[in-house]
Amino acid sequence: MDLVPALEEPLKNTLGAATAKVMAEHLGLHTVGDLLHHYPRRYEERGQLTHLADLPMDEHVTVVAQVADARLHSFASAKAPRGKGQRLEVTITDGSGRLQLVFFGAGVHKPHKDLLPGTRALFAGKVSVFNRRLQLAHPAYELLRGDDVTETVDTWAGALIPIYPATAKLESWKIAKAVQTALPSAQEAVDPLPESLREGRGLVSLPEALLKIHRPHTKGDIEGARDRLKWDEAFVLQVALARRRHADAQLPAVPRRPTPDGLLTAFDARLPFTLTDGQLKVTKEIFDDLATEHPMHRLLQGEVGSGKTMVALRAMLAVVDAGGQAAMLAPTEVLAQQHHRSVTEMMGELAEGGMLGGAEQATKVVLLTGSMGAAGRRQALLDLVTGEAGIVIGTHALIEDKVQFHDLGLVVVDEQHRFGVEQRDALRGKGKQPPHLLVMTATPIPRTVAMTVFGDLETSVLDQLPAGRSPIASHVVPAADKPHFLARTWERVREEVENGHQAYVVCPRIGDEEDDPKKTGKKSPEDEAEKRPPLAVLAVADQLAKGPLQGLKIEVLHGRMHPDDKDAVMRRFAAGETHVLVATTVIEVGVNVPNATAMVIMDADRFGVSQLHQLRGRVGRGSAPGLCLLVTDMPEAAAARQRLNAVASTLDGFELSRIDLEQRREGDVLGQAQSGARTSLRMLAVIDDEEIIEEAREEAAAVVADDPDLEHLPGLRTALDALLDEEREQYLDKG
Repeated sequence: MDLVPALEEPLKNTLGAATAKVMAEHLGLHTVGDLLHHYPRRYEERGQLTHLADLPMDEHVTVVAQVADARLHSFASAKAPRGKGQRLEVTITDGSGRLQLVFFGAGVHKPHKDLLPGTRALFAGKVSVFNRRLQLAHPAYELLRGDDVTETVDTWAGALIPIYPATAKLESWKIAKAVQTALPSAQEAVDPLPESLREGRGLVSLPEALLKIHRPHTKGDIEGARDRLKWDEAFVLQVALARRRHADAQLPAVPRRPTPDGLLTAFDARLPFTLTDGQLKVTKEIFDDLATEHPMHRLLQGEVGSGKTMVALRAMLAVVDAGGQAAMLAPTEVLAQQHHRSVTEMMGELAEGGMLGGAEQATKVVLLTGSMGAAGRRQALLDLVTGEAGIVIGTHALIEDKVQFHDLGLVVVDEQHRFGVEQRDALRGKGKQPPHLLVMTATPIPRTVAMTVFGDLETSVLDQLPAGRSPIASHVVPAADKPHFLARTWERVREEVENGHQAYVVCPRIGDEEDDPKKTGKKSPEDEAEKRPPLAVLAVADQLAKGPLQGLKIEVLHGRMHPDDKDAVMRRFAAGETHVLVATTVIEVGVNVPNATAMVIMDADRFGVSQLHQLRGRVGRGSAPGLCLLVTDMPEAAAARQRLNAVASTLDGFELSRIDLEQRREGDVLGQAQSGARTSLRMLAVIDDEEIIEEAREEAAAVVADDPDLEHLPGLRTALDALLDEEREQYLDKG
């Protein structure tokens, strides 16, 4: 009997079409197996109350709490001018903290009857701030009536109530009821772990793990199930990566050894500085890889401004010396243009060459982007196919079919998390033999994440900043608490400009008709909660020009501008003609203007930790000290404010990346939040489960070495097919 179909059964067959539709739309769950792998986020004991003090802002939460107080207020409004409008305010408590619930209008009658002081219930809603206090507006709730065996509690196990990741349309208790219906199918789950591994590590079977994770009777049940399910995720992913490493190791490649007294030697002689010890060490690792007969697969990660581009350029020059071509793939046109400009400036006359390997040592460096004119594009393509150009720098336009190389020897991918594996492989396929691959990222990655996300690559780390780089002072500016701090912020920007420097002001939004809620009539829940939209580039630039920065030369930069206009703005800023650049995160990576010393990030709480660290890295790139001011309206107690304090307290990107990951939700680690709820990591926490990931990597390498096609492990093969099908082989894709 085939055991797989029970878990592949569409949810509509088990739960009915209406429920299945909501599950698919809001949680991305389509089959019984999807539902059984939607694990509880945590568990409540029916006799206990939760910690209201730890609620995260802007997230859907489910809490078990007791009503402390309920008050009905009447008020006049446009709809009820005679004072007939009603608002119900309910205070709930867990003994250590309090939270306000608010209900308006016709929605007050039922909760007014149900939520009497002393009543215990489950409450679900999105945490927002009103009058600087946390609240849930119109939360859904389910009463827990003492020791009555109500349907709610009875369908959940014993004393432990599972709390599921939920949404506004699909509360935790509704998911729990659906799981109860689907749970018998868990008995037919096919186990992906080899029996020897399972027994050797004392792990429970997969059917037992699924049963215990959803219906635990003890905390020991939960621990045993979690241990097992973490191993599933770690092992299956590591097997996928091990098979990729194994396949890559079978490929042939042309060894690329730099010729003595060639282009690289001439370039090094031009350098006005000496390379850091870190750059020399990493360069040796890369050059050793380039000299082998199998393709290099190396990840170069380093702090913002640690000199990764210099290391990559020397690797490209070495390959050109050896008769090959090198391509650098950048995620945006702004960044491609910036790289092209800085590479040609660093190389000088060495970038103005004729034929590859010519006597004058020089080569040609071309730019290729999607928005180039036809004539420029035609010439660039010709230079590549003839070998005239040793180095090409471009965007995803490099991947297109019509781009042909004379002899592609090295691919450098900048900011890998913007590219999927398929894109990376399409460029690699343009070599006569597979080219060597160097992936760079300025987002520091903890070791376990590197093993998980970039597990098919060897890793080099640049953790030294070049001499002459200045420290960056970072401060949180609490604009709502202390408006005079914001005024002082603009004074500091003026002071920097008066001292001959420049500044960035970063906003989360562009602010034209396309995304203006006043014009579209659409508002995000965050905007509704905070009573204002996120600050926008166009509006802020206008306010600054008319107000605190009047008289300074201010320009804007954002992603919807024409590429030529973007480039012109960046050129003027780089030349020092513009005092203040008001921009979106289009400046996040690669933009290098040493004279820019100050950055003000508006609504800084709307950015992630790594993004803030990236943005901050745009200042302090010269000899003058850098200043980064993080402006926020968030109250001191909010999680988003704590995040900003963490960014302000350290310049160590690796430390911040740990904080960032610890604060993110499950499954976001592969950067797949954008691709829906179905990611490969649901249970595994890459920071906390370092030991499991390391052990799973070892076990996976041994299994793949022994049986690369997994012929003797059908259960593992099935799980692997599901993973690769689900992510379409883009499990390394970071969005």
